[in-house]
Amino acid sequence: MKLDHCIIIIGILVSLCSCVPKPGVTPSTAPAGTADGLFLRAEQQYQAKSYGDALILFNDYLLYFSEEPMAPAALMKIGIINSILGNYNIARQAYQRLIVEYPGSSFTQDALFEMLFTFYKESQFQEVITRAAEVLENMDSPDHIFRTYALIGDAYMAMESPIDAIQYYLEAQRQSTAFDHQAIDLKLKEAIAQLDSDDVAILLDSAEERLPMDYLLFQLGLNFAMEEKYGDALRVLEEFIERYPDHENTSLAQSLIEEIKKNALFKRHTLGCLLPLSGPYQKFGLTALKGIELALDQFSSLSGKPSVNIIVKDTAGDPDKTRQALQELNEDQVAAIIGPIVTAQVAAQEAQSHGIPIITITQKDNIASIGDNVFRNFITPQMQVQAIANYAMDSLGIGRFAILYPDENYGDTFMNLFWDELIEKGGQVVGVEAYNPEHTDFADPIKKLVGLYYEIPEDLKPEIEALLEKIKKNRSKIKESQDQLSNQQKGEEEQADKQDEEPEPIVDFEAIFIPDSPKKAGLIIPQLAYYDVNDVLLLGTNLWHSDSLIQMAQQYVQGVVMPDAFFVESESPQVKAFVEKFEQTYQEKPGFIEAVMYDSAMLLLDVVSKPHIRFRSELKAELFNLVEFQGVTGATRFDENGDAQKKLHLLTIKGKRFVELE
Repeated sequence: MKLDHCIIIIGILVSLCSCVPKPGVTPSTAPAGTADGLFLRAEQQYQAKSYGDALILFNDYLLYFSEEPMAPAALMKIGIINSILGNYNIARQAYQRLIVEYPGSSFTQDALFEMLFTFYKESQFQEVITRAAEVLENMDSPDHIFRTYALIGDAYMAMESPIDAIQYYLEAQRQSTAFDHQAIDLKLKEAIAQLDSDDVAILLDSAEERLPMDYLLFQLGLNFAMEEKYGDALRVLEEFIERYPDHENTSLAQSLIEEIKKNALFKRHTLGCLLPLSGPYQKFGLTALKGIELALDQFSSLSGKPSVNIIVKDTAGDPDKTRQALQELNEDQVAAIIGPIVTAQVAAQEAQSHGIPIITITQKDNIASIGDNVFRNFITPQMQVQAIANYAMDSLGIGRFAILYPDENYGDTFMNLFWDELIEKGGQVVGVEAYNPEHTDFADPIKKLVGLYYEIPEDLKPEIEALLEKIKKNRSKIKESQDQLSNQQKGEEEQADKQDEEPEPIVDFEAIFIPDSPKKAGLIIPQLAYYDVNDVLLLGTNLWHSDSLIQMAQQYVQGVVMPDAFFVESESPQVKAFVEKFEQTYQEKPGFIEAVMYDSAMLLLDVVSKPHIRFRSELKAELFNLVEFQGVTGATRFDENGDAQKKLHLLTIKGKRFVELE
């Protein structure tokens, strides 16, 4: 029996009962008036929403007239009022009492359902599902069975499991009357709208005849469109229109098809390129252009490849000109864009708004987070610290590190990333010192790092000496990876003289990371040696890959380690072929910018030449699904954010040249 009908039935029962003499004697302590009068007053308070007063009166009725016909109705009202007030546990007690004490009552099945409903109101959705089977076993009314199945479906929807909800909505539909049919149909449609593509496909393949296949098919097409699987969306939506030409969603499906075809229009064999070919960054733009030109020439020479065009636009390093250039590339319907080197954020935002995949060439933080069409192919600080930390800890077994860094953005970034990486790998940072990047004398930060700046308490000296002795035993691996300096003996003599005057430094680390330019590192590293910071591994960033570092501090930088994405003297056959072709074409050796632009262009040229690429969304998916593109800047793939993941080269210095570590 529906709760909405309770009041009508109760009213009829009150009238009938008032005409029938009541057997027995009312206790002398009973409230004034008849049982029917008390129930009526309680009902009036309930209708007036004076729930507190109604509860008192209904409870009085049960106390004094529990044998009267309206006792189950009073219990039902007590449960309902407590449920309205949010006292769900008390409500369940009332319903349970009704079920136990009045099993033959017409309210029993209402109580069973309402008890279940209190768990739903408390967001105990799994409890609803678990208890529902037992509740259904005790129901025989189609109306109550309908409402229970619908409630189970609602619980599954609340648990974000629409495919399970649909199964129970179908069961509810089987029990529904014509009056309820429209409501359950609406619930079914709402559940279908929450299905993902895989679940829709499962239901479409099922043998369940009661499923609304028309809505499922439309939803699958809609899902594919939202997932930017435009080819699949067109196929499904066209099938939907063919099978259901008079459906309420047919016009919407047609509009979606038109919109997909309109937005998907692009020239699959045309790429765009943004570079600063004029203005303050012209030198970098012209350098990068050489990599693009060589890539197109190399790709065009491959047999069986389609003819691809690259449209190059000048950004002049200016944000407004960048926006204009990108808008022109959009009008040219390019498949994807490479660049720019500067103004990358502006270009990325514009490309994302137009739905054009773009591979940016920048180190700027969080560039790929702008949107799912934005990729970055560049060496990042995170790649570098991972490469040197892995080498130092995994290959050399080093566990204790120091960091000496410039107090500015570049230094802060690398210091924090390197420290975090060491912690994640179980390493220790035993010393961190910052220095003024404008200075050329680094005595104070070095002294602070090795305990020469402050006097060491006597009681700590034995403990420190024991620690130093332990560290010295672990340095043999580092010594093996470094060449002996030609003037080592002379240096030792100088240090011996100095040690007579100054206390011995506490070098309680096995490696030191200095994220700075080659010229600044060229000033710092000899000063480290002056203060007896010897036999430690010197770690730097890709900036150290410069001849100026060797020229400034050759004898002190033997065996240092730095990462880089491109090494012109690599033994890799692919790199050798690239360098040889580049030198033949431009009569000079390529650098990292030329190499990374070459790789980015070759990568996109390869993707757009694949026959299954019909939409930009498929091109984007191809980039995300890239396993490893074997480029001259290392094996490259893109992570889930669109950032390139590369296996970097590790370089060291031997004599007067850089060599690659294996």
